[in-house]
Amino acid sequence: MNDPISDMLTRIRNASRALLPAVEVPHSRIKEGIAGILKREGYIADFAVERKTPRTLTLKLKYQGKKSIIEGLRRVSTPGLRRYVGAAEIPRVRGGLGVAVLSTSEGLLTDVQARRKRIGGELICYVW
Repeated sequence: MNDPISDMLTRIRNASRALLPAVEVPHSRIKEGIAGILKREGYIADFAVERKTPRTLTLKLKYQGKKSIIEGLRRVSTPGLRRYVGAAEIPRVRGGLGVAVLSTSEGLLTDVQARRKRIGGELICYVW
């Protein structure tokens, strides 16, 4: 697997379209950080790190009736083409209705947090 973050986003996208209650992905610290942002922003119900070997990250998805809360996920910066933005160039996702996840010198931040702190970084993904 060349891009584990893209794999995580694809698993979430597929599970939400299939209306599955939860999805498991292989664990890494950056994936755990992305899951924390998704929970804080209200896109997933909860997440847990399974301590068995190999470690996995279990995400409990949220639904509104038969419709997923997550309408879309898009990977922006890939291993083949990294995308970095300055504080002034951080994009707004769906006119502010979505969230952009950035990897900064202060850790993973949302676009709103990065703009408030006036720091840029690598644009990981969009969630709406």
